[in-house]
Amino acid sequence: MARQRLFTTVSTGVNLSKVKVSQGDFQAGSLSKAVNNEQTNLLTVRAWLEKAKNRQSTLVFCVDLAHVASLTAMFRQHGIDAQYVTSDTPTKERADLLDAFKAGRYPVLLNCGIFTEGTDIPNIDCVVMARPTQSRNLLIQMIGRGLRLHPGKENCHVIDMVSSLEAGITTTPTLFGLDPAEILKETDTKQMKSLREERQRQTTAVSGQPLPELKGSITFTDYDDVNDLIQDHEGERHVRALSPHSWVVVDDGRWVLSDRTGAFLTIKKEEKYVTTHTARMPAGSTSKLPYARPRQVGQAVTFEDALHGADTFAGKVFQHAYISKSAHWRRQAATDAQCAFLNKFRDEESQLDPMSIRKGGAADLITKMKHGARGRFKRMAGERKKAERKRERVGEWERRQREVKVGPVDAW
Repeated sequence: MARQRLFTTVSTGVNLSKVKVSQGDFQAGSLSKAVNNEQTNLLTVRAWLEKAKNRQSTLVFCVDLAHVASLTAMFRQHGIDAQYVTSDTPTKERADLLDAFKAGRYPVLLNCGIFTEGTDIPNIDCVVMARPTQSRNLLIQMIGRGLRLHPGKENCHVIDMVSSLEAGITTTPTLFGLDPAEILKETDTKQMKSLREERQRQTTAVSGQPLPELKGSITFTDYDDVNDLIQDHEGERHVRALSPHSWVVVDDGRWVLSDRTGAFLTIKKEEKYVTTHTARMPAGSTSKLPYARPRQVGQAVTFEDALHGADTFAGKVFQHAYISKSAHWRRQAATDAQCAFLNKFRDEESQLDPMSIRKGGAADLITKMKHGARGRFKRMAGERKKAERKRERVGEWERRQREVKVGPVDAW
């Protein structure tokens, strides 16, 4: 029997923008303060009750000792026999709890950093990730705890408590390179069918039958002005969950990473994903153009491979302190110059000031404006008007059809 897993992501709404980052992931103490609260813990338990209460053996990953204790208490308040293991748990007690869990004598075991790798608990049929992470490796390790084979176990249900933040986190969808905005923005029927089939192949149950499709309507987003467009961070959440750098989405199928000097990398989706580097002209150049001709530096079949190659190249030619998505300067107040540039495109009622936006967010918006957001907005507005005119013509034709009166038919 193949190892199988089902995924559910639950948006917690927790803001992690002020959580400190160290060595590529959130600092445990700082992260715990953000996620370990009554509302978030309650949401985690209710998500489990809704999606996994009939599972036999659930392993929950928490941030630290305080988070483990609080979330365990919340499970118990709801009548669930939950136990926990930490680094402070005596060896004998830990062994007894683990043996009881393997024997199915209680349904939920919580831990923090104990069972990410090594320990074999094959009966796990549900994994709850109650701790956000920026580490792809850690996410894989947590999911991997539920992929062991076990008699009578059909699959493992992974519940990912996804926090909301501009910087992006690694989640179960982004782990597999799925853009959360694809469904919203795709309008071509043939491509949507292909995407749906691909998703079904990725989430096939043990029986070989695809899982039921998500019910409900697809929501399409219209933008009233270019500022609404550039402030939509859905695309950034996807790419920044895969990359340590501050990439922005400037158009459908085009991503840009800018350096302090104004030089930039572009990943563009063509037949393949093509990466180009556009450098600033050196001081003293006789050229009247500020930039050199774009130079192709990479090409890949998948976006994830293209992004990995582009990140490697960026690490060699750009200043890490400027392109890092977790750089300290990004959390500082925006400069007057940044606000002045952005305010040229905003009406009087929505003017920005250094206290209303952070420096990193302002830099992202400026990159979008400089690299095609206005053109993208005009194109989208044109497409929307074209669609409206088509609907009007169809409506007029239907109205006329209703008004047509059929007279008596002459006999032959």
